[in-house]
Amino acid sequence: MTALFTSVFPLLAYLGYNIIVPQVEKLRPSLSVIMNMQRRRWVANAARRESPFDAILSGNIMGSVSFLASTAVLLVLAVFAVFGQLPTVMEALDSLSLDRIYTVVDVQLHLVIMLTMFVMAFFAFTLSLRQFNHFCIMLGALDHDRVTTDEEVDAIARMNALGAKNFNSGIRAYYFSVSAAAWFVSEWLAVAACLVTVLVLAHREFFSSAHRTAASAAVIAARLRKDAAS
Repeated sequence: MTALFTSVFPLLAYLGYNIIVPQVEKLRPSLSVIMNMQRRRWVANAARRESPFDAILSGNIMGSVSFLASTAVLLVLAVFAVFGQLPTVMEALDSLSLDRIYTVVDVQLHLVIMLTMFVMAFFAFTLSLRQFNHFCIMLGALDHDRVTTDEEVDAIARMNALGAKNFNSGIRAYYFSVSAAAWFVSEWLAVAACLVTVLVLAHREFFSSAHRTAASAAVIAARLRKDAAS
């Protein structure tokens, strides 16, 4: 039972983090929430200019997402390859494991857990790529011969934010899969690595220097917008 708990724990931590963080964001804006404000500014400014600059930015974002989606496919194939080399893997684990000897069933179960996380990362990245593609189409469809309404700007910015949300979900799957890999050394090392991962991600989202910098930029932009309106 202990092996089952420690094996599944990284997956549960990943799912739990994705559920809990949006609730925390209602009390304290995360870095992602603050960057959504910048995404809206981007769309609002893009609506007033005719330039390849926005297409270049969008292409760079989609290139990064596409690379990570391709990497997820390779990781899925790698896990399948490990299933075909279980005898060799078991020999390696006998010398690597610190606190117990794993059974074949234990290892197979944990490989399924890791496979699940990589598949979820792949789907998150491909969904993100699709949503960024939609964003590019919506951005390109803007009519520069008239004033773009706030509703249009909000809708396009939300599509960009959805792409970023799923991109972040895929990145988190990678982070927690590293914690899952620690299981092969020690069961409880995987749990400890998961808890450290949660703390690191929470710090980056809510207390990091990047959070403070982005918040300062948002405050400055809001002040300038208020001065311009008055």
